[in-house]
Amino acid sequence: MKRNNHLIPQIAEMENLRLAFWKARKGKEAMLYVDDYRKKLEANLVSLSNQINNGQVAIGNYHYFTIYDPKERIIGAAPFNQRVLHHALMNVCHPIFEKYQIFDSYASRLGKGTYTALNRAASFQKQFAYFLKLDVRKYFDSIDQQTLTTMLAVRFKEDKLLRIFYDITDSYQTQPGKGVPIGNLTSQYFANHYLGLSDHFVKEKLCIKAYVRYMDDMVLWGNNKDALLAKGKLFESFILEKLQLVLKPFCLNSSSHGLPFLGYTVFPNKIHLNTNSRKRFKKKLVTFQYNLNAGIWSQQDYQKHVGPLLAFTNHANTFSYRQQCLHDKIKRMITEREH
Repeated sequence: MKRNNHLIPQIAEMENLRLAFWKARKGKEAMLYVDDYRKKLEANLVSLSNQINNGQVAIGNYHYFTIYDPKERIIGAAPFNQRVLHHALMNVCHPIFEKYQIFDSYASRLGKGTYTALNRAASFQKQFAYFLKLDVRKYFDSIDQQTLTTMLAVRFKEDKLLRIFYDITDSYQTQPGKGVPIGNLTSQYFANHYLGLSDHFVKEKLCIKAYVRYMDDMVLWGNNKDALLAKGKLFESFILEKLQLVLKPFCLNSSSHGLPFLGYTVFPNKIHLNTNSRKRFKKKLVTFQYNLNAGIWSQQDYQKHVGPLLAFTNHANTFSYRQQCLHDKIKRMITEREH
C-alpha cells in the first residue's frame, strides 16, 4: 500500500491555517483567548506555519476539567493555538483517515453522526432476531500509543508529519504509554482510526453483514444466537491481542427486547429515550428556562441550546413525554410568579 507523503506544505499553507482558525473559533467567538489570537492573527498563523514546516510544534499544556453528562469524564482541552493546529492537520489528512473507514462507522465523519447510526441500527433491529452490543472499557484512556503510532505510520510516510502526530500522542497519558485526551479533534480521528482495524476484522474475517459502530459502541446482529455469541468472543480476542483493549460484559439479547444505543432504546418498530436520557432532557430544559428567565441568556441563546435538545428527543417516540415536561414547566413558571 502506498503511504501518503508531501502533506506538510499543504498543512502549513496560510489559507489552510486561516480556515483552521475559523473552525477552531466556532462557538467560542466571545472567549477572550480567541479575541487575543484574532488580534494578531497573521503573525500567529505565520508562526504556526513555520513551526509546522520545521516539524517542531509546541504540544501539551492541557486544561483539564470534568464533565458529568452523560457520564463522568475528564476532558483535556488544548490551548487555542493547538486547536488551530489540529484543525489544520485534519483539513488535509481527513480524506486519508476517511478512506480507511467502513460504511457503517458513524462517529466523527461528515454525512454520518448519531442519528444516521441510530437509523441504521433501527433498520437492523427489524431484520434480525438477535443483537450483540459491545463496548470498550475506558476506551480513550486505554488506547495503546505505540500501536496507534504504528498504525499512523502505515498510512503516512512524511517524517515531519509523523513527528507532530507522535508529539500529540506523547503529550498525554493515563498510564505509561496509554491514552489520548478526549477534548482534542485529533483524538477523535485517532480513536476512530484505531478501531477501524476491528471494523475490517468484523466485515472481512467474521463476515458480519449487519454491524454498526459509533466510536467504541459496537453492535452486531444475526438470527442465530449461539453463532453471534461465538463471533463476539472471536472479536473480543482480536481487539485484546491486536489493540490491547478490554470489552465490558457482552449485551446479547433478542431484538424485540430493545437495543440500548446512544441514549435510546431501539425496538424493531419504535425508538424510546432511555431513562437517563429522559432525566437529562428534563434537567436541561429546567436549566435552560431558568437561564432565560434570569436574564443569563438572551432569547437567541435559549433557542440555540433548546433546538438541539428537542432534536435529540424528536428521534424517539417522545411526544407525550415532551408534553408532560412542558406542562410541568408551565406549572413551575406560574408558581414562581405567584411567589
